[in-house]
Amino acid sequence: MTESRDELDVLAAQPPPAPPKISAALEAELGQLAPVRARRPRRQLAVLAGASLVYAAALLAILSVRRDLDELPVGWLVAAGIAWLAGFALPMYFALVPRAGSVMPRWQAAAALAIIVSCAFVVLGWNVHPHGPSSKDYGWEHFLRGHGCLWLGLATALVPVALGALFARGAMPVRSRWLAAALGAGGGCLGGLLLHVHCPIADRYHVGLIHGGVVAVAAGLSALIVPRIAR
Repeated sequence: MTESRDELDVLAAQPPPAPPKISAALEAELGQLAPVRARRPRRQLAVLAGASLVYAAALLAILSVRRDLDELPVGWLVAAGIAWLAGFALPMYFALVPRAGSVMPRWQAAAALAIIVSCAFVVLGWNVHPHGPSSKDYGWEHFLRGHGCLWLGLATALVPVALGALFARGAMPVRSRWLAAALGAGGGCLGGLLLHVHCPIADRYHVGLIHGGVVAVAAGLSALIVPRIAR
């Protein structure tokens, strides 16, 4: 027993073996490492919002405003426009900007907002759709004739979703699909805002299911595609 203990004491007193020497190539790579610039989520959000709004404004300048604009209630135009703008900004904010002292995106709030705005604008458009003498009314019989607005809304959502995916790349380790859905819902609301000012079709089927549906479709497509890009 004493001899075994002495042997253990000798082994314990010996210095640990030296680690294997790294290769010259690896040592050269390590020598070239540079500090990585930390994310600045608020600045990224400001860049995303500014670029997205300029893009939407450029599209509107090309397409023109709706012909019945001066026939519609000003209060409704302003209130709905603010709602669309809030639907764009809030999901983007919670998907990109973490809490103070944290680096993790707020996926719970982002997910809740993605669901809320995806449903709210369908309900809003279905129930509130003022029209004037120059407004169009496709009705259910010609509902599919308005599909161009869906594609226009999704095209408008493309820039904010792409920028959001770029800025969130590497920062979506968990619940990435919910964060992506929030980016899509926010981008879809920007598309809805463009349609609100551009499209003169004012029946409930079109305003509710197409204009409002842009948000849900953009959220779903973003949830499917963005996590692959962000990885």
